[in-house]
Amino acid sequence: MPVAKLDKNPDKSSGWQKLANLKQAIEQQVIGQRSLVESMLLCLLCDGHALIEGMPGLAKTTAAKALAAGIEADFHRVQFTPDLLPSDLIGTDIYVHDKKDFSFRQGPIFHNIVLADEINRAPAKVQSALLEAMEEKQVTVGQNTYKLPELFIVLATQNPIEHEGTYNLPEAQLDRFLMHIPVEYPTHADELEILELDNKKSKKELRALKNITSQKEVFAAREETKDIYIDQKLKEYIVFLVECTRRPGSYSKDLAKWLLAGASPRATLSLSKCAKALAWLNGDEYVSPKHIQKVLPNIMRHRIIPSFEAEAEGISRQKIIEHIIEVVAVP
Repeated sequence: MPVAKLDKNPDKSSGWQKLANLKQAIEQQVIGQRSLVESMLLCLLCDGHALIEGMPGLAKTTAAKALAAGIEADFHRVQFTPDLLPSDLIGTDIYVHDKKDFSFRQGPIFHNIVLADEINRAPAKVQSALLEAMEEKQVTVGQNTYKLPELFIVLATQNPIEHEGTYNLPEAQLDRFLMHIPVEYPTHADELEILELDNKKSKKELRALKNITSQKEVFAAREETKDIYIDQKLKEYIVFLVECTRRPGSYSKDLAKWLLAGASPRATLSLSKCAKALAWLNGDEYVSPKHIQKVLPNIMRHRIIPSFEAEAEGISRQKIIEHIIEVVAVP
């Protein structure tokens, strides 16, 4: 399937055009997961990590590989298991007999895009090692610290229904993820298209995804997103949305029952960054309330803690977030 090219817009940068082409190219390979593709690109533009939750076989790995191929990035998949050790992830010092000294051998974490498959199957020590890498973009082995690549993104996956042999991710680590992205089943029409694509797929078509843009252009795009205008009233709107999770009783009696703990200031920063990135990706010159409301669920989903009463009543985090959007006034 050839990669469709968008019409050139003289008012947009070549970086925007290439990211738009990349988005369209990935969507042609990962059918029916437009929200996942868009969210991954937002994480790329905001230099953030993503926790992707969905059933097996929904093209999570395929999407991650396609993203890496399109930006000339190194990709590595790590299968997380209960017997995984921190050294299996970050690397270890090995003794070299010829040099009579220790030498550091890098682990799979030293790649641009790392797919941490079934991250909740890894024990706490491995999760802690990953935590440092995600937050500090470095790893420590012994007394030495090693920097990770400048472009470094963790795309972690977890199964939403299988809990046997899993370890719950600590709140501190969940907060390090920029987004928590749910992946749903494709529609009937999308699944028919998947069948057609599978029959026609060839190595030539997969190679069409390679080198659509470059890491250098991604870094330039990140700088452009920072220049997207956001009005002072919308900044206050973002703060109100986050404050609503901390003082729910001031906004709604239902929220007061449903929320046990709210989001951290990292959620405020993430909302602003992602709203700007979405506006830039859509070709808009400024942030609107719709941009903020669209990215809010994926940013807030893993940062709020529902109460026992909400869980007993079957109130989902998605419903809580939708109610937050309803009760916070739009400027």
